[in-house]
Amino acid sequence: MDSEQRSNTTKVLMLPWLAQGHITPFLELAKKLSTKNFHIYLCSTPIILTSIQNRITKTQSLSIQLVPFHLPPTPELPPHHHTTNGLPPHLLLPLINAFEMESHGFSHTLRTLSPDLVIYDFFRPRPPSTGASPEYSIPAVEFITSGAVGYHMFTKPDVEFPFPELQLNSIQTAPRNERDIAETRRRIESTKISCKMMLLNSFRELEGKYIDYLPILMEKKIIPIGPLVQEIIIDGDHKDVEILQWLGTKDEQSTVFVSFGSESFLSKEEREEVAHGLELSGVSFVWIVRFPAEERIEVEEALPAEFFRR
Repeated sequence: MDSEQRSNTTKVLMLPWLAQGHITPFLELAKKLSTKNFHIYLCSTPIILTSIQNRITKTQSLSIQLVPFHLPPTPELPPHHHTTNGLPPHLLLPLINAFEMESHGFSHTLRTLSPDLVIYDFFRPRPPSTGASPEYSIPAVEFITSGAVGYHMFTKPDVEFPFPELQLNSIQTAPRNERDIAETRRRIESTKISCKMMLLNSFRELEGKYIDYLPILMEKKIIPIGPLVQEIIIDGDHKDVEILQWLGTKDEQSTVFVSFGSESFLSKEEREEVAHGLELSGVSFVWIVRFPAEERIEVEEALPAEFFRR
């Protein structure tokens, strides 16, 4: 990119949370923006960036620059644990604390790159307050990587959810410790000082009325830009060819895809409840069942026996 092209390009710094379910929509958004005269600085820890570097083509790399963000390594959190992928559950809170407290590194990145815009993850409340300071005066836009429904739970748990068909009562009435309350307050304050719009990884056909509710809840313009999913390249050696061939025999809109994320693990009781619901539905389905890396469970052990008598 020559100097004239660079001067006419909008520079965007992206700051996703350290989870695959967050980095993927950020990366896919970066790819879309890279075709519209934007230069993207995608900032994360080296272990995260290493996991996605092969998903960026040579052409895309001209407009998408991976910027390492270093957390201070500790005996508890060595660099290979600067991601939620494979992270032992007891280290999640230390990782969140380290990520939120590393403001010096973020400030240095802002000074060095001087972006025109910051797009930050709802899970990370620090960037807008830093970027919006008089020293920088950089506008910040919040990107909700989950759906519209989930955002309500994270930001306004004390506000009654107006859609009874989705029962959030157990979440809203669950005991909340001081850290949960403080984190909710930080997210609310972060949202207040960011731009008057928010990006949402969802689409109206899926969450129309919930998307319409978010502007009322957050007093901001909501722009649905999803679904942002990783592009799949299928070849003859692809391990999922058999599943795709099976899907090809099904009628349109006849099969349900069930997944709770790459780093979310259901208990035995929760798996049984989901299995029971799928059985009652009578529809065809593809269900992704995951377990922590340290657990060795065969699929026959994980699911009810009747699943294997069909």
